[in-house]
Amino acid sequence: MAKEIAAELAPTGVLRAAINMGNFLLVTGRTPSGDPEGVAPDMAREIAQRLGVPVKYVPYGRPGELADAAGSGVWDIGLIGAEPQRAQKIDFTPAYVEIEATYLVPAGSPLKAIAEVDRTGLRIAVAARSAYDLWLERNIKQAQLVRFEGGDQTFDQFAAQKLDALAGLRPGLLGYMAKLPGSRILDGQFTAVQQAIGTARENAAGAAFLRDFVAEAKASGLVARLIERHGVTGRLTVAPPA
Repeated sequence: MAKEIAAELAPTGVLRAAINMGNFLLVTGRTPSGDPEGVAPDMAREIAQRLGVPVKYVPYGRPGELADAAGSGVWDIGLIGAEPQRAQKIDFTPAYVEIEATYLVPAGSPLKAIAEVDRTGLRIAVAARSAYDLWLERNIKQAQLVRFEGGDQTFDQFAAQKLDALAGLRPGLLGYMAKLPGSRILDGQFTAVQQAIGTARENAAGAAFLRDFVAEAKASGLVARLIERHGVTGRLTVAPPA
């Protein structure tokens, strides 16, 4: 079985791990050689060690680009937010960490609660094809989603166009709040982005191995130690058992 798993997850003899470089909580820096550093790269490295193969990182600037490459043979595992649209091509583990998603509203906004944001005539700025954008696409019924490329551009246009709310991950919104005097972050969350590990759907043995790895990594405290090691305590939460 071990050989079968390695053949599925590392067919070239190297585990090619796709990393979303746009998630600053999971990728917190780079090594002197240019490899990504953070919770996600460390999870991939640990998987490679279990398989007995080297790891090679395949970086993507945005999560949608990573998901688009699923099944193309470019990467073997992808560390990305698990969403139903992506699961059509990717077999995901349960989440290993969660990140709260909520809204930032500008100074003077009458909006006080998350449920008030989905109203006719309101415009929500969101980074295109982020995991929380995919959730909003399924769940927002009345407000208009206004999409931009990347978090910083989304914030800039939210402010410039005077949109009603900015959707995002709470840790990122805290940084934007400091740039926009009088702005507020709404209490609670509209969803929690489930950061998981995926592989091509045909890799049945490999997917089962990854599910077991994630369950063990959470139960053993490995995920919690990585969160502490990379200084993201309080911003990333270990996901509950599946």
